[in-house]
Amino acid sequence: MIRVAIIDDHAIVRAGLRRFLETHADIEIAAEAGDGRGAMEIVREKQADVILLDISLPGESGVDVLAAIKARDPELPVLILSGFPARHYATYLMRQGAAGYLSKTADPNEIAAAIRTVASGRRYITPAMAELLATNLLDHSAKAPHELLSQRELQVFLRLAKGATIGEIADSMALSAKTVSTYRTRIVQKLQLSSNSDLTYYALKNGLIA
Repeated sequence: MIRVAIIDDHAIVRAGLRRFLETHADIEIAAEAGDGRGAMEIVREKQADVILLDISLPGESGVDVLAAIKARDPELPVLILSGFPARHYATYLMRQGAAGYLSKTADPNEIAAAIRTVASGRRYITPAMAELLATNLLDHSAKAPHELLSQRELQVFLRLAKGATIGEIADSMALSAKTVSTYRTRIVQKLQLSSNSDLTYYALKNGLIA
């Protein structure tokens, strides 16, 4: 039996996934959470064999939650289920340890197949994802500017894009304000932007925030 934890801030999405996945005799929905804090409690208590994680969560983003999960339990498979197109986040998240990336528009049977694949210790890569990874591997210029950000830079960038202040980001990430300011400087240089409103526009245009 594969124990799955569903991390999604929409109760109706969790309910729909639960109803479908529990029709499979080898899959059990062992836990649910609507935010990063709940996700980490599930990980600490070792309630799941696979984490099904939405990238868009309140407070901490799925990017932050993935990083926290992999820091706590590097071997725990995290399957990303996102409303954002693969080209926006997938290659970055796979590099950060995600075991697979699926769109919320995926066929439900594909989600079940992906869960079985990552539970066995393998990565789940769709044909479209394989093509995207190959393109980025062979052609560095094909990467979008935000894909060149480090993990920390992307975490700071997403918070800035959502309107958080330097002080708020410093508190939430346990960093000094000076360090966050340094990250911001690197981010605007890499993205060739200048203001926080530019960062927000970029994130919205590229489908990185809703």
